[in-house]
Amino acid sequence: MAIAIGSFLGFCFFTVVAVIIRGFFTVEQNQRAVITTFGKAQRLPGVSTLNSPIAEHLSEEHRQRYNYPQLRVIGPGGPYFKWPWQKVHKVDVAIRTVSLAWDPEDLSANSMGTILDAVTKDQLNIGITGQIRYKVAEENLYAFLFGVKNPIAHVMGYFVAILRERIANFEASTLEIENPDGIPDVVPEAMGKIEGVSINDLRKNLNDLNTQMDDECLSSAARYGIVLDASLITGLDPPQEIESALAAINTAHNEVGADISIAQAMADQKIEQSKRAVEIETMRAEAEVQPLMRMAEQIAELKESGPDALDAYVRNVRLGLFKKAARIIKTED
Repeated sequence: MAIAIGSFLGFCFFTVVAVIIRGFFTVEQNQRAVITTFGKAQRLPGVSTLNSPIAEHLSEEHRQRYNYPQLRVIGPGGPYFKWPWQKVHKVDVAIRTVSLAWDPEDLSANSMGTILDAVTKDQLNIGITGQIRYKVAEENLYAFLFGVKNPIAHVMGYFVAILRERIANFEASTLEIENPDGIPDVVPEAMGKIEGVSINDLRKNLNDLNTQMDDECLSSAARYGIVLDASLITGLDPPQEIESALAAINTAHNEVGADISIAQAMADQKIEQSKRAVEIETMRAEAEVQPLMRMAEQIAELKESGPDALDAYVRNVRLGLFKKAARIIKTED
């Protein structure tokens, strides 16, 4: 009997000690924790993701679909205590950087996660390289832990789908050249056709493409609990078999661009010379007109001074002309 009582007391003591020891936990600096009781997470009453700034980028339809509850989040520190029927879910919230070709469900996909395939608007297969920087959204741990089975894989698929759609429909902004008067000139048709090569447009507008991707992914935190902090596309490479053809196109583009620049410079120079010539001729005409205008004013003043003043002025002018003339021919009326 004493042995049975001792065994029972030992079992109780061991159970209490095990519960107490296992009941304490800590949270690291780069972690956040959520406690579930019988599978249900501890929630903040009356608060959802719609009350958080991360919901600003959701459409009205998606605001109803991705309306997740806000959870009680345990920050770094400890020790904290939990009961045996409770479970602690720890989440790493540190920023991570991965290749944009990385597939968390199949590490051998996309050339071992190094190059992502895509098709441009002119049906050219290209390989994309770059990185994605992401982190778990502390404001939406419910979506990350319980909303999606594999949120990282889901977000990567979401990002890749948007990227491929953007590349397939990407168009460079209209190119305008301004002349010295500030009036935009139309880019020549041949130049426009060469600029229309999709791989060239994409390479020249990588910053715009990265910005578009960042804007498109602003709602990922509210959808899946992951913040796509930044995306950086670093390379767009065509297949090797068309690399030489693309190089020839780029060479022709550079030559055409140089010829257009020279022609534009020569045209601007001729326009400037024409403007200067017009200004000079205008000044010469004004110089010739001014004496005549002054003479007309003087004659008008003489006419007003008396009836004989104008006749005397004309006679004096004739005498001056007679002095300068080498021969005078007089005709009879």
